[in-house]
Amino acid sequence: MKVLAGNSNRPLAEAISTCLGVPLTKASVRRFSDMEVFVEILENVRGEDVFVVQSTSAPANDNLMELLVTIDALRRGSARRITAVIPYYGYARQDRKTGPRTPISAKLVANLITQAGANRVLTMDLHAGQIQGFFDIPTDNLMAAPVFEKDIRQSFESIDEITIVSPDVGGVVRARALAKRLDADLAIIDKRRERAGVSEVMNIIGDANGRRCILIDDIVDSGGTLCNAAVALMDAGAKSVHAFCTHGVLSGGAVARVAVSPLEQLVTTDSIQATEAVRVSRNIRQLTIAPLLAEAIMRISEERSVSSLFS
Repeated sequence: MKVLAGNSNRPLAEAISTCLGVPLTKASVRRFSDMEVFVEILENVRGEDVFVVQSTSAPANDNLMELLVTIDALRRGSARRITAVIPYYGYARQDRKTGPRTPISAKLVANLITQAGANRVLTMDLHAGQIQGFFDIPTDNLMAAPVFEKDIRQSFESIDEITIVSPDVGGVVRARALAKRLDADLAIIDKRRERAGVSEVMNIIGDANGRRCILIDDIVDSGGTLCNAAVALMDAGAKSVHAFCTHGVLSGGAVARVAVSPLEQLVTTDSIQATEAVRVSRNIRQLTIAPLLAEAIMRISEERSVSSLFS
């Protein structure tokens, strides 16, 4: 087995490498003066089982192209199997036509990765489960729920006063799965989005009065949905509001927005490398998913079950 890191999230790749006890494969991933991507694998990969760790986070197009070129380099180097390990799958929110003459970019990216030469994909908490069906190659979609469950049990004295909250109807399945693991109550926030990037909370389905509410979502980008949800929950009598989100995109003024919100803490994973603003924020912290990804990589390499990780 060989593990190769792109430039999108080098610290995560190094942590995975440490967990596996396998050194990162030597490679040169650089840019020409016109920002054209060039990849050179500096070790023999013929007949090897190679895992390429690369999130397609910002700058999404650069990191995606880097992944595609790396896969092509490995394919032409006669690697036996190439697995694209994509902790954060960019373009996942474009998983359907939202209007006339609009693309389904999540499917396009899946086609690009497949045609580049990937034999398998390993990712985490896809925005929509059906994206797995966009690939014509085996795709494993890991869940961050076990990581969140462990942290919640360590952080909260009593699980009995916790209510897991989905910030919208689309995230109910994800929130219900964690609530079942914790044997906690479940609530849902019904919101109406007036226009792209702006959300308005309408009402809460469930009881938040006197409860410690934990919002669960897959992606936090602008932070508007979570912050509005936190306000609504506090107005409904919640004792406190925390948020657990797998992918901390946190673009634009999201970090500042979270800082002044009622959220006591926003917890994300390191699927996306933290910016300096995130690192110094008083109420944002990251959990590592390196052990979970390393275990999944080991199981794939040894042809063992990945789904049993979550059973």
